[in-house]
Amino acid sequence: MLPPLFHALDIIGVAVFATTGALVASRKQMDLIGFALLATLTGIGGGTVRDIVLDRPVFWLMDQSYLVICMVVATISFFAAHLIQRRYPVLLWLDAVGLGAYGVLGAHVAVQSGAGLIVAAALGVITATFGGMMRDVLSQETPLILKQELYATAALAAAATYLGAVGLGASTWMAAVIGVAAGFALRAGAIQWNWSLPRYKPREGRSY
Repeated sequence: MLPPLFHALDIIGVAVFATTGALVASRKQMDLIGFALLATLTGIGGGTVRDIVLDRPVFWLMDQSYLVICMVVATISFFAAHLIQRRYPVLLWLDAVGLGAYGVLGAHVAVQSGAGLIVAAALGVITATFGGMMRDVLSQETPLILKQELYATAALAAAATYLGAVGLGASTWMAAVIGVAAGFALRAGAIQWNWSLPRYKPREGRSY
């Protein structure tokens, strides 16, 4: 059972990512079943992979309220998505919130399951990014994680900041707030100012 703060992060992460899945479904003009599929896959996908890797009970099998959240989000979005004139920017900003929340949550769950710090940080990234990656692949969009601007790096920043703050003696509550803020801020900068890491530049091979 997650502490109240991390349970709240879990609910926020599922709801936010489910909304991004539903918004993609609206852009693809899917039916209600398509909305439900993309919302659910995006909302619970990353956490499912995390729990399978950690060999722990998959969270939504233990608490079916997560599936209810995804269904409610999908239904509301099906009837209300047309009210949002520009849906892609909304998707990006909601995704940024989810990256921060799920980056921290994934790292916390991994540590509580006995994982080391490096594995915990990696699972924070997986929790935050795999649902969105599944969403984009299934809807035949270029995955956000493969685009030039910072994406997975933001999730890593959230997870690493949380783990670092806890290691320095901060309370889990304070560390979680700082971690979510760090992940969101980095992703927000990438959205607003196109921040990105240096990319590989091809060059002529060495002659022998």
